[in-house]
Amino acid sequence: MKVGNEKFLLLIILLISSCILISFKNRLIINPGENKAVAKINFKNFQGKWYSLTSIPTALDKNWRKTLENYILRDKYFDVYTTYYKIGKPEEKSIKSKLFFYDGGLDGEMKAQFLWPFKIGYRVIELPEDYSYVVIGHPEKKYLFIMCRKPSMDKKLMAAIVERCKQAGYNVGKLVSQEHN
Repeated sequence: MKVGNEKFLLLIILLISSCILISFKNRLIINPGENKAVAKINFKNFQGKWYSLTSIPTALDKNWRKTLENYILRDKYFDVYTTYYKIGKPEEKSIKSKLFFYDGGLDGEMKAQFLWPFKIGYRVIELPEDYSYVVIGHPEKKYLFIMCRKPSMDKKLMAAIVERCKQAGYNVGKLVSQEHN
């Protein structure tokens, strides 16, 4: 094969590879295998109802099940209204919190506040373009939440998300089902 043909073939391979990577990147706004926040989020699309399907819970929510969060966009934060059931209790409980984002920073890097003045790291590490699910991580990988717009998710998709979280360094053996179904 001539040198000119080899360069042309290499150029074609690089062009096709780039198209595939761009296509994948446009399909998911993610950082697979990493614990980095997504760079850009449309906060209007992010607001609304999210079912927490599985999590590595915080001390606050370790006994919660059937957790449902409703995000309402404000000027520089979200009001978050959470409903849940405590294990072994029949009555629904609720809590209000805030989710703050930073001016000039990555959209996916936020702080959650359940009790003033304390805030904890909240990092959107995976979000598809259609905003059908979200993976919320923590800067030190202490907590993890996989949430969906519906009370269930395709098992293969869930397994793939969990595997990516494992690759990012999360202890997925600590995941707890929220038992929506």
